[in-house]
Amino acid sequence: VFVEFSDNQDPKQQGDIKRVSFELLSEGKKLAAKLNNKLCAVVLTDKNRDYEKALSEYGVDKMYLVENEEFLPYDTDVYATAVMALINKYKPAVFLYPATYKGRDLAPRIAANLYVGLTADCTALDINKDGLLVQSRPAFGGNIMADILSPNSRPQMATVRPNVMKVEKNRSDIVEVVKENLNMGKNIRRVKVLKRNKEEHAGHLKIENAEIIVSGGRGLKTKDRFEELHKLSELLNGSVGASRAAVDSGFIDKKHQVGQSGTTVRPRLYLAFGISGAVQHLVGMKNSDVIIAINKDPNAPIF
Repeated sequence: VFVEFSDNQDPKQQGDIKRVSFELLSEGKKLAAKLNNKLCAVVLTDKNRDYEKALSEYGVDKMYLVENEEFLPYDTDVYATAVMALINKYKPAVFLYPATYKGRDLAPRIAANLYVGLTADCTALDINKDGLLVQSRPAFGGNIMADILSPNSRPQMATVRPNVMKVEKNRSDIVEVVKENLNMGKNIRRVKVLKRNKEEHAGHLKIENAEIIVSGGRGLKTKDRFEELHKLSELLNGSVGASRAAVDSGFIDKKHQVGQSGTTVRPRLYLAFGISGAVQHLVGMKNSDVIIAINKDPNAPIF
């Protein structure tokens, strides 16, 4: 499992381990048990900050650690060089990445260089009777689920959407730390970051992290109605979501969109106002603990 860190305000400092990494490790532990293999984590960082302690909570058997200042800030060439070196040396059966902007950037580069398959945006993983990784993802606009196998190429690689796997702690007694000293010369980096602009919205949680989401659809009919959702979300200390139809109608920004072409969420409470429940939207929020739908159509699919 590729361990990803949150972006830090200072690009020269590593952030905390992202929740999606713990989701992948939790699922990876189950897959490893079915294959009778070890669960391994790949950590690329400028400096180890006792990451093995955090990873031990999720059943990690082995942590491959590469420390180098070149890993900050993130760069496709630098990360791909390191991961390919580890794959070529240790030859894993399965390699999982989060379907974040980094994972979606890194995994295809590695797959192309190693001539192996890659299944993107998986929402479920399993092992079949032949010991192959079953990679499930929505297809044809979310109308069906496709099960994809990679019978010949190794490692079997997939990116997995955040918030679709449960985080389950499975403590391991000892995490074996394998330190790798790779030659990461400065000439590997072909792109230099001159300036970073990060948009911050005070008082508003990102929808992927929110415990409560107040979502609106085309049924609200106007942009002004969405202001009521913003007020309600503030009262509940939550975040505002939206269907694609509402975004396309200009009621709210794209970053609030929930669904297959937006963000996958897993809040404790999902309030849906005027959302009919197209399958593409349901894919992005069906794992919410409690779903409350408000709609004039009693036959709306969301019910």
